[in-house]
Amino acid sequence: MNRPFLGFGLGLRKEHYDAILRNDPAVDWFEILSENYMVDGGKPLYYLDRIRQDYPLVMHGVSLSIGSTDPLNMDYLRDLKALMDRVQPEWISDHLCWTGIGGHNFHDLLPMPYTREIVSHVAERVSRVQDYLGRQILLENLSSYVSFDSSEMSEWEFVTEVVKAADCLLLLDVNNVYVSSVNHGFAPMDYIRGVPANRVWQLHMAGHSTNASGKIMIDTHDMPIRDEVRDLYARTCELLGPVSTMIERDDNIPPLEELLEELQSLRDIGENCWGLPG
Repeated sequence: MNRPFLGFGLGLRKEHYDAILRNDPAVDWFEILSENYMVDGGKPLYYLDRIRQDYPLVMHGVSLSIGSTDPLNMDYLRDLKALMDRVQPEWISDHLCWTGIGGHNFHDLLPMPYTREIVSHVAERVSRVQDYLGRQILLENLSSYVSFDSSEMSEWEFVTEVVKAADCLLLLDVNNVYVSSVNHGFAPMDYIRGVPANRVWQLHMAGHSTNASGKIMIDTHDMPIRDEVRDLYARTCELLGPVSTMIERDDNIPPLEELLEELQSLRDIGENCWGLPG
């Protein structure tokens, strides 16, 4: 697969709209949260239309619920496709999870057992979504806090089986790999080596926290990237080659300048690994 390389990006957040338009920051692209813009009008779409004139965009969703046993939500897919037609994103992604059942959205990214039955179930649904949208989608790996006795394979084997069976692509969240590796006791590079490199089209980087006991790591997106995740990113870069990379920050959002400094540190790692000109 001819993987495009967008460079280094940020999640587009409303706190930074004006600073982006005013300052023309050193960001190569932005990732938007699809559901924030699946509306008929208002300021979010105004800013989105302005910013997309100058920057490539990708769309990232949290409500596809691809692993659910509910029927696919065709109203949601209709609105997603309308936004896709408006934005013309480089690609569209969502999570390898389920978010609701019985018509109820739990607004959380919920894990699944890693079984062949679920591989088939998810792959069939992904294929239908891709047919409807007319393009491949990317699926993102979760951070996880529970495991299932019924699982028949490792998480990375499950992810690999799904993306191959569905002929879709992978958004590899490096922080989620690290968080899950600590919570479940596996080597994070086993995960990185275990997924198909040619299907990884995007990397997520983010911060994480620990619970009150200090024993469980939680993907919180509310602080800077930790050094151990930055180190894992460098090793991932060496293994995969150039992959479009961005930072997710969803809470305790700092000034744009602070995120730009953090993004530059990732750019330095990537360019050093890939031999790209600075």
